[in-house]
Amino acid sequence: MATVSAGAKEAANSSVDGDLDRLIELSHTIHAHPELAFEEVRATEWTSNMLAGRGFAVTGNVAGLATAYEATFGSGPTVVGLCVEYDALPGVGHACGHNIIAASSVGAALALAGVADDLGLTVKVFGTPAEEGGGGKAIMIDAGVFAGLDAAMMVHPWPNERLEAQCLAVSHFDVIYRGKSAHASAAPFEGINAGDALTLAQVAIGLARQQLRPGDQVHGIVTSGGQAANIIPDETRGRFMCRSTTIEALERLEPRIRCCFEAGAVATGASLEYESLSEVYTHMESDPVLLAAYRSNAEHLGRTFTLDDEGVPLPTISTDMANVSLVVPSIHPLIAIETRGAVNHQPEFTAACITDSADRAVRDGALALAWTAIDVAAGA
Repeated sequence: MATVSAGAKEAANSSVDGDLDRLIELSHTIHAHPELAFEEVRATEWTSNMLAGRGFAVTGNVAGLATAYEATFGSGPTVVGLCVEYDALPGVGHACGHNIIAASSVGAALALAGVADDLGLTVKVFGTPAEEGGGGKAIMIDAGVFAGLDAAMMVHPWPNERLEAQCLAVSHFDVIYRGKSAHASAAPFEGINAGDALTLAQVAIGLARQQLRPGDQVHGIVTSGGQAANIIPDETRGRFMCRSTTIEALERLEPRIRCCFEAGAVATGASLEYESLSEVYTHMESDPVLLAAYRSNAEHLGRTFTLDDEGVPLPTISTDMANVSLVVPSIHPLIAIETRGAVNHQPEFTAACITDSADRAVRDGALALAWTAIDVAAGA
């Protein structure tokens, strides 16, 4: 099997290099046309069409999601899944590099299709919408889409090379206060100030941070704060995230934070509502065998993991790939691109995601994933 595996890796290398211009074009095209969560119509079409053109059987609208799909090639007993992400962030576009994620996963899948029969491999590609807060993968898990996989993989661009991040469990929700409008000068006493309610809640959260446990985080924005300075606002809205190291820790944190929101309602007389934006994102459990294989393959491509070897603390993020990791052996390594000091979710990181360094990450990510899948098949 070692000879077959080596030959398969050489074939995968040739495939990725042969497709590289198209993969880079795919990455740049997605980057140039950012689409928000659950609106990734064009990116869904571009990535799935590229797979269908190479013989993948594509099923759209999976899990009831218009921008989710499953593409399958082969019928072998070892089943490997590759996750394609393609949603952008409001205001800053592809500041998390989902264009690179999409192109690298597609490239890995195309490379594996050429060796699937020899390896006894079934290749599945999942178009997963709304990673940036909508929880597309969590919805797909509930629908059984990830059932039967032996492994699930993707790479994520980052300023540094890291084998994994500390993926915090997170809940996403909107907070809505409703009060009563009134003239802010002539009759403010006739109003109920929904803006004050949200302000008080944010102050309470700020004070609560002193007592939060290590790993607990709360952050949010005001999405609607009123219509005019001389009108007591009768409705305000905020969007918030609670994060913690595990699901259990998050379940302890969130009720405490909700007390802060309730304090704002009690103090002002405004009513309070919550709107959940997605299923909870879990903590992640990376599969050590897959991670070791990925490291070996990435190092063969010249990638180094100095920060991991030196024990530098892991960066903290949240992703719905973590949900996948609790039901399927999974990895979510961070692949380095040159950012000139920028970090994810900054406009400068957006610009970095279509540089020569980013294009190298498309190639290296595709190859490292394909080679790791080949190792999975060889060891099955």
